[in-house]
Amino acid sequence: MLGAIIGDIVGSVYERQSIKTKSFPLFRDDCSFTDDTVMTIATAEALWKGAESNDFIEAYRKYGRAFPNVGYGRSFWQWLCSENPTPYNSFGNGSAMRVSPVARMLSLSSAEKYAKKSAEVTHNHPEGIRGAQAAAAAVFLASWWRFERDIPSVEERKREVKAYVEETYGYDLDRTINEIKPTYTFEISCQETVPQAIIAFLESDGFEDAIRNAISLGGDSDTLAAITGSIAEAAYGIPPEIHNKALTYLPMPLFNAVDAWYTKMASVYRTGVFTRDPCIDLLQSGSI
Repeated sequence: MLGAIIGDIVGSVYERQSIKTKSFPLFRDDCSFTDDTVMTIATAEALWKGAESNDFIEAYRKYGRAFPNVGYGRSFWQWLCSENPTPYNSFGNGSAMRVSPVARMLSLSSAEKYAKKSAEVTHNHPEGIRGAQAAAAAVFLASWWRFERDIPSVEERKREVKAYVEETYGYDLDRTINEIKPTYTFEISCQETVPQAIIAFLESDGFEDAIRNAISLGGDSDTLAAITGSIAEAAYGIPPEIHNKALTYLPMPLFNAVDAWYTKMASVYRTGVFTRDPCIDLLQSGSI
């Protein structure tokens, strides 16, 4: 989750000012969290509340209304304000930028299941669901936490990510950053954001490099970097100095929500409850 938040914060100042280079200050004074961060945290809360459709709706509306001025799209804002919110057939990249917490399931099928649930309360277009599931699958397959021992190298996990996402979701991941960059412009669709974000991870040699790859593409920089950052966190972890700096941009309610999520996850690893699938009931029950 924090990888997505970091990508969002770093990319926030380049969203409308594409820089097409990897040479830029990682954090600037005018960086800020946006809707990507708020909705990612809301997804995490929905999971530990029970992960039913109403849990996602309630969490998105709770956090969206608490943090109203962070760059929501018009359709999502109308959904937030509606007395009877219904999905609006969106294929925007919002479903993919907020999905990373669901990848903390024991199985790939569970990650994909809850990615669909998190998406379809708003983004019920097939492309909106596909984007969320592909992003969640990439995070899951890149991760170290799904292995008890003999963790494959990052390069082996990258090959698994690429093969699975291409075969299952049909995205073209054979292009390179340098091939995409010259003609890539501001895009908010899943189909023109998710594969590019995954490629930014596949070409990276570390967490920071992945973020820089994503932002160098231009376009919807905060969302691209949020998706890439969530995958990179799973693969590489986050350098402490980047981790600590990013948290300084969060107001206390969001800081506390992030801290609560990682505390729960640490308890999962300590107690071994990831032997059950999914672990939603355990997060919800208070037994961890």
